[in-house]
Amino acid sequence: MEFIDLKAQYKAMEKEINAAIQNVLNHSGFIMGKEVAEFEGQLKEYVGSKYCVTCANGTDAMVMVLMAWDIKEGDAVFVPSFTYMSTAEVVSLRGATPVFVDIDIDTFNIDVESLEIAIKNVISKGELNPRAIIPVDLFGLPADYDKIIPLAKKYGLLVLEDGAQGFGGTLNGKRACSFGEASTTSFFPAKPLGCYGDGGAVFTDDEELYSILSSIRVHGKGSDKYDNIRIGLNSRLDTLQAAILLPKLKAFRDFEMDLRQEWADMYSELLTDAVKVPVIPEGFSSSYAQYTIMLENEERRNIVQSKLKENDIPSMVYYQKPLHLQTAYSHLRYADGSLPQSESASRRVLSLPMHPYLSEESIESVVSIILDSVG
Repeated sequence: MEFIDLKAQYKAMEKEINAAIQNVLNHSGFIMGKEVAEFEGQLKEYVGSKYCVTCANGTDAMVMVLMAWDIKEGDAVFVPSFTYMSTAEVVSLRGATPVFVDIDIDTFNIDVESLEIAIKNVISKGELNPRAIIPVDLFGLPADYDKIIPLAKKYGLLVLEDGAQGFGGTLNGKRACSFGEASTTSFFPAKPLGCYGDGGAVFTDDEELYSILSSIRVHGKGSDKYDNIRIGLNSRLDTLQAAILLPKLKAFRDFEMDLRQEWADMYSELLTDAVKVPVIPEGFSSSYAQYTIMLENEERRNIVQSKLKENDIPSMVYYQKPLHLQTAYSHLRYADGSLPQSESASRRVLSLPMHPYLSEESIESVVSIILDSVG
């Protein structure tokens, strides 16, 4: 069994993907070829944003936005601690300071009460200038933007949605990657919509920001690539990756999201009395980038994971150590216990195989082992 079965996905659309790759080989427009613009057009239509700028990866997508906003040394950017390193890393790359915030233990997303406390603490200390919030749509579930955005406005902060895992999820009918002043996603192969390498995108309704981002991704170009009007990056989505993503986006829209929901519902129905299954609040939907359960403690989690491994069933722990306790951020002096929900989640979570090409039999096999392990 595969944790994410990219081979099965390829076989399901082999003809379309091969034809798309061959078309690029034929026209040889490998950098910023016509497929890139076509893909950007379909992306912004799907998400519901006015503008889309693709780039080399999801990390660059966030860096580009922070560059455009002139986030710099002395600035504070608020990020959840229970997420992947890149969310905080991009802040540090700009010389700014990530301020870590705890999560809601039910949704694993940033806790708004903890967020406001962190904002007030930074303001009261007066050492940093609060500039932005980067909520994360963890495991496919959008963060609570109905509460985050008003809070950001209250304190004059920008909101950058990290939708690397959220693509396809919704909040009150509005799709992930359409919240805040800017939103980003990743096309890393394991993401809900993944390419065969690295790729990313930024979404915004701000025309000026769109113009700046379009410049930044090509070395800060102006009228042409030899007219450099700002410091930028070399961060373009390869035409081959855009071509691959076009049929994959169609499959994602047409049936993959429905299958993700079907398998998640089956997991939840079979497991709900034995473990804590994902909580999807009213008005939200998840794209289930991961299907993540939570056990009563670390020992029980490790037992379940070992039993799955014995039966050749892969599982993953996202994330084994929250960011505020990572060595790279030891200089910020967060103590053990300072963000208790993030620390609790890291000891108790376990992500199960999740992708559109599962089967009832495979899910029943996973569930049977879990039930035996916790019974």
